[in-house]
Amino acid sequence: MIILGIDPGSRKVGFGIIESQGRNIKHLASGCIKLDPKQDYLQRLKILFTKVTELTQKYSIDEISLESLIYVKSPTALIKLAQARGAILTALLQTHEGKIFEYSPNLIKSVAVGDGHADKKSVQKVLSYSIGIDEFESDDESDALAAAICHSVYRGREALMGRPTKKRKNASLKNSLKHKMMDV
Repeated sequence: MIILGIDPGSRKVGFGIIESQGRNIKHLASGCIKLDPKQDYLQRLKILFTKVTELTQKYSIDEISLESLIYVKSPTALIKLAQARGAILTALLQTHEGKIFEYSPNLIKSVAVGDGHADKKSVQKVLSYSIGIDEFESDDESDALAAAICHSVYRGREALMGRPTKKRKNASLKNSLKHKMMDV
């Protein structure tokens, strides 16, 4: 199962692609889609749409894990973030309808680190240890990889319990991650 994790943004979009086979997780690719803030905003949305479409085609993505919308103090920033998410979702829905899953930032951190309020450095440290990446281009890249891993853990956990993947309960995620990461 190839999973694309996305950390949406209006200037930078993190992406992380993993292959999940049972308890084994393999890092395939990750990075950031950087958008030029000097460029017309609508043009940036078009570029974002195109880049996300290219990612899904290049890596034959099976499922997508997307960080859900977060609270932002500035209404303007929130609107731009929502529009960027709209461009991303539109690109993904072309080929992956029914295969897109959203997780809250706190849940993603809880699965990746064991603490839903962990800082960015803690997330990077755990990811570095578990999937062997020494350095991250940005926090967006590591957040996207954590989103992909979160989906991998939830997907595997739900399958073992005979439940549909879309049902999410927050029980013993730390233990699920420990078992999954031990085999990496």
